[in-house]
Amino acid sequence: MVLPQGAGVHGGPVIDGPAERSPALRAALANITRICPAFTPRQLIQEDERHILVAGTAGRTPVVAKCLAQPGGQARQATRTALQNADLFRREVAAYRAFVRTRPPARLPKLVAADTERCVLLMERVPGRPAARERHPVNTPAPGEVRAILGAVRSLNLWRPPVGTFDAPVNSVREVARYHALGLLTDRDASDLQQLLHGLATTPLQFCHGDALLTNVMLAPSGPVLVDWEHAGWYLPGYDLALLWTVLSGDTAARRQISQVAQASGTLPRDAFLVNLLLVLMREIRTHDHPGAGEEQRILVRRLHEDAAMARRAVRAAVGTR
Repeated sequence: MVLPQGAGVHGGPVIDGPAERSPALRAALANITRICPAFTPRQLIQEDERHILVAGTAGRTPVVAKCLAQPGGQARQATRTALQNADLFRREVAAYRAFVRTRPPARLPKLVAADTERCVLLMERVPGRPAARERHPVNTPAPGEVRAILGAVRSLNLWRPPVGTFDAPVNSVREVARYHALGLLTDRDASDLQQLLHGLATTPLQFCHGDALLTNVMLAPSGPVLVDWEHAGWYLPGYDLALLWTVLSGDTAARRQISQVAQASGTLPRDAFLVNLLLVLMREIRTHDHPGAGEEQRILVRRLHEDAAMARRAVRAAVGTR
């Protein structure tokens, strides 16, 4: 959940009369009112092909309503993407409901109400600003803010929620095979990663946010607040750290700190971090490297390839020490 540039209490478009609202927004507002009759919309934060975010109040409580623009279960001819988006939305609702029962050691918005059928999630509105407004930001947060974000993520990673509450969204073995088949990983890459994964076969999984990007961190006066929990679950250790390392390309000191944290607990956590890192980089390259990209996009892809080359060398060195 990312606020656009300038979207504060008075920074975004104000919701006026029904005639000025899109059909999707009108439907979203009706669904929000179904689960929270006291909701009063104040500001449209975001409306795109995937999500609609509306700030308002529930009684005297500042809240944000997050709605799926086209719930997969309601569309007459739901596309595969719409169904996947609906599934992710329901995963996020399930995560927030689980956090009501067992609070994690990380700050997150409190759940106010939710409807999985209509894909509506109502949360408290957290004061603050996003740590970044882009997935791969040019300007990274201040060093103290980065340390606070890393501390929040590490505290979350040490948490052990009740058994059966969350699943494992990513299968690393299958990811290696998939990127190898796509030509993003060489035969040597795949072999090296398989060797590391074989050594990690008995390593316990780690609870991760699963999408620990700077855009999913709100910098509140009381510290970092993590939002967008649709990918939360059990991962190979170091997954969140690998994501943070990938998007902090402009902050050498932060990357060094993340690498030190990943290696501090020994060889196995280091190997897990390296596997995650190379797979995350492959995903980012596949996402951003496409025909017709502008110069800024090409610079990003070139940087991702450079990072991938660095990760490959680290993976090979790790294999050599086994």
